[in-house]
Amino acid sequence: MENSTLRSRSGRSIINGNWAIDRPGKYEGGGTMFTYKRPNEISSTAGESFLAEGPTNEILDVYMIHQQPNPGVHYEYVIMGTNAISPQVPPHRRPGEPFNGQLVTEGRSQDEGEERNEEKEGVHGGAPEMFTPESAHTFPVRHPDRFSSHHPDNLVPPAPQPPRRSRDHNWKQLGTTECSTTCGKGSQHPVFRCVHRSTHEEVPESYCDSSMKPTPEEEPCNIFPCPAFWDIGEWSECSKTCGLGMQHRQVLCRQVYANRSLTVQPYRCQHLEKPETASTCQLKICSEWQIRTDWTSCSVPCGVGQRTRDVKCVSNIGDVVDDEECNMKLRPNDIENCDMGPCAKSWFLTEWSERCSAECGAGVRTRSVVCMTNHVSSSLPLEGCGNNRPAEATPCDNGPCMGKVEWFAGSWSQCSIECGSGTQQREVICVRKNADTFEVLDPYECSFLEKPPSQQSCHLKPCGAKWFNTEWSMCSKSCQGGFRVREVRCLSDDMTLSNLCDPQLKPEEKESCNPQDCVPEVDENCKDRYYNCNVVVQARLCVYNYYKTACCASCTRVANRHPGFLGSR
Repeated sequence: MENSTLRSRSGRSIINGNWAIDRPGKYEGGGTMFTYKRPNEISSTAGESFLAEGPTNEILDVYMIHQQPNPGVHYEYVIMGTNAISPQVPPHRRPGEPFNGQLVTEGRSQDEGEERNEEKEGVHGGAPEMFTPESAHTFPVRHPDRFSSHHPDNLVPPAPQPPRRSRDHNWKQLGTTECSTTCGKGSQHPVFRCVHRSTHEEVPESYCDSSMKPTPEEEPCNIFPCPAFWDIGEWSECSKTCGLGMQHRQVLCRQVYANRSLTVQPYRCQHLEKPETASTCQLKICSEWQIRTDWTSCSVPCGVGQRTRDVKCVSNIGDVVDDEECNMKLRPNDIENCDMGPCAKSWFLTEWSERCSAECGAGVRTRSVVCMTNHVSSSLPLEGCGNNRPAEATPCDNGPCMGKVEWFAGSWSQCSIECGSGTQQREVICVRKNADTFEVLDPYECSFLEKPPSQQSCHLKPCGAKWFNTEWSMCSKSCQGGFRVREVRCLSDDMTLSNLCDPQLKPEEKESCNPQDCVPEVDENCKDRYYNCNVVVQARLCVYNYYKTACCASCTRVANRHPGFLGSR
């Protein structure tokens, strides 16, 4: 389909202007009346035409827009001359060459392409000025696709304006712009240049009417898909606020088409090395535990005691911060038990004897008391067991005797030896014993009675072994369950270490103590400032100073119940 447009040099459209197609008919312009004909495009192949009787009083331009191969333009015109009888045709013109911008007139067939001169009275009076190739100004021209390597596009020398009536130049498409993309469907626009109608040589744009320059239409280009590529997302936050952590990012295989990025199957990116989706990260160096002092001296001079040292949480710039800033699981101990070795001496005791020394009346029960080196207790002085020897005898009474004369035997002295056969002494006197008192008599008063021996052999035990133990130590904790210890030894009859004791009869060396709960100190300023502090506890946010202060009561309560519940950072 082709359409022609008629415009004045001032830019005013006369027929088919502003990209609109007018209806066939008569239109006034250029000082004359034009008849516009447009045959039926279905039933006729003839083109459209502009016909005017003239004369024109200004230069008019005819433009043709075609979407099919250029069918050409046929035209006829009439010029005014001084000789009305003998019309003359300029000898230098060729048939079909445009002349002086005049339009075709009604007369002979357009297909013949002939020219004729008819007498016409012009509004200007004399013969009009004719434009010939020889009268045109000359200027450098540039040929498409044959540009010199040393003449860039923007160095076309300025040229003087051609005569007003020149119609030797028109706009022509000389290629397209570069495609906006190298793949994936881009866009480009046609490039229109001003060229000479006959030679098609490029001339400065000032030789053409700028108002008639076609508007470039966008055209698709490079419609084949772009190669797939890995689309790399942003790294996630580091999993640790300090120290070595991990961060992740999303890596997708994508292709661009029609200015849209589409996610495709990963195999399309297999020709490319896939970027890492995980990486280590470290926002800052974590605070760490520092041991600021050495261990103190043990709390006891001998036996088992305790010692302490100063442990602080220190930031990466050297400041002491709250313990919660450090990993509580890695906190070094700041208190521990210490064993200063055996104390000088301790009293080791056996159980009381089962039998009373007298069958009636007052008697005694006995036990063994030995001063020995102590490895546990810290309650005794280093120099020895001291003068407070535990009692070896304790009173016992098997009931009153019937007031009669009898020999009264005192308690036996300690056996002369610790084990095996020895001797022991006692005092034997004659007495008359009443209910509350007794009277010492001369020995002859009891002569009729057999006098008990005042000396006897003794055999406390065979020279074997027996368990001895010290007193219990202090409890390791004052509440919430601690422990205390004592030393237990197997000793032979000569008070030397032995392994002959019965293991099943060995007394316990360690037992629990102080199982009661600790009573925390009540801080009146420790209160919950918000109603939903239970959420803070459930989210384990009490390790942060802000939440520990804002929800002090809840955080303190759960810390006392479950010391490991709050976690650590």
